[in-house]
Amino acid sequence: MSELTSLTLTQVAARIRAREVSSLEVLDACIARAESVNPKLNAFLRIDAELARDAARLADAELARGRVRGPLHGVPMAHKDMFYREGVPSSCGSRIKGERPEAATATALARLDAAGAIQFGVLHMSEFAYNPTGHNAHFGPCRNPWDTARITGGSSSGAGAAVAARATYAALGSDTGGSVRLPAAFNGVTGLKPTYGRVSRAGAMPLSFSLDTIGPLARTAADCAVLLAALAGCDAHDPTASAEAAPDYVAHLGRPVKGLRLGVAMNFFTEDVEPGVGAALTESLKALESLGCEIVPVTLPDLAPMDVAGAHVLAAEAASIHGAWLRTRPDDYSPQVLARLERGLALPATKYIDALRYRGPALAAFSAAVFARVDVLHAPVAPIATPTIAETDVGASAAMDRTLGLLTRFTRPINFLGLPALALPAGFTAEGLPVGMQLVGRPFSEDLLLRLGDAFQRATDWHERAPAV
Repeated sequence: MSELTSLTLTQVAARIRAREVSSLEVLDACIARAESVNPKLNAFLRIDAELARDAARLADAELARGRVRGPLHGVPMAHKDMFYREGVPSSCGSRIKGERPEAATATALARLDAAGAIQFGVLHMSEFAYNPTGHNAHFGPCRNPWDTARITGGSSSGAGAAVAARATYAALGSDTGGSVRLPAAFNGVTGLKPTYGRVSRAGAMPLSFSLDTIGPLARTAADCAVLLAALAGCDAHDPTASAEAAPDYVAHLGRPVKGLRLGVAMNFFTEDVEPGVGAALTESLKALESLGCEIVPVTLPDLAPMDVAGAHVLAAEAASIHGAWLRTRPDDYSPQVLARLERGLALPATKYIDALRYRGPALAAFSAAVFARVDVLHAPVAPIATPTIAETDVGASAAMDRTLGLLTRFTRPINFLGLPALALPAGFTAEGLPVGMQLVGRPFSEDLLLRLGDAFQRATDWHERAPAV
């Protein structure tokens, strides 16, 4: 990889603004890197090189005239192929979508455009964002840059792989049950699942309107802070987007974290944790304690019912969204996704309503047990190290269903509760596989999570390590 592609988003943005390097030079380095790694990883579905080069030349011309659009001026990025751009088809990882150009641009893309970013490609994803591994029967599996025999995590599979491989500085992903945090953890990058409603979902493919969130994957927490600052805020095109004022996420970085109370669960997040994952999480706690954080044991309410309720909500809402296509185009779905959607059709309405009704009491119980005692909860992203593509493929083994269940066990309850969570690289297993931790906060406490994550990354170097792909 080149020196330019090894930079973080904040570093390359500063160099472009200072005219130490041109946007076109940076873009060409990214495209070269993407074309080099993609045959091994299958992370990019499309690279729009010439359109992006035109945009980079314009960005350079604007800088020469003294115009800076925003903090991302001239920075190239690629995004999960579920964020619509007017006049351009989006596949959503499927055979059904992508047949005609989209009518409008997603608010998230429009806000990154306004901040000066340049999109140069679209990234692999699970079919309709509906599996946690990165398998895709239509486009093939996305492969992990640390070990190409292993999964990337889904559904933002290409985003995790491309950011880790230094082929893009950042990428938009979606998180409905862990789809930002799992790829972040399994690929050794940083990923933010915001509070439900913090980022507009207008113009992004829906999966579950009660659970969907949009968040960035990048190299560092500081990068994610810059991106969230561009993305956050209410939107007339999305009635679920919150009017809660967005703080200056970047300004909060670098403030002391000494005295913050960091919760460590005595139950649930300790179950089924493999030794290599547990050892990395223990070391991450020591690093946070060395920064002056107070480690506080907490006992959680039973999260298993929250996990089940989240699964019911997702199943019912996804089936509702896909109802027309399930009737008219069932053969265009892969067997796995078709089976999951059909299970949603069979879910009784009473179970769905009960799950929605349970959400408020569940959040109250969780907040009383956790946030009445601590500022942030520390937990693994997943209890197991990154599994292989073969062992998580459909019908691979009798243990496959258990493995798939474990992947989202520690992430899906957080979506059900609507809470923000920041996934950070926390170490490696003995086999050299990345391990991720997540910091979970109160609603709209992304500024605190990013500040704590940034402090952790100033004290450790896990996020600086790159795969030899």
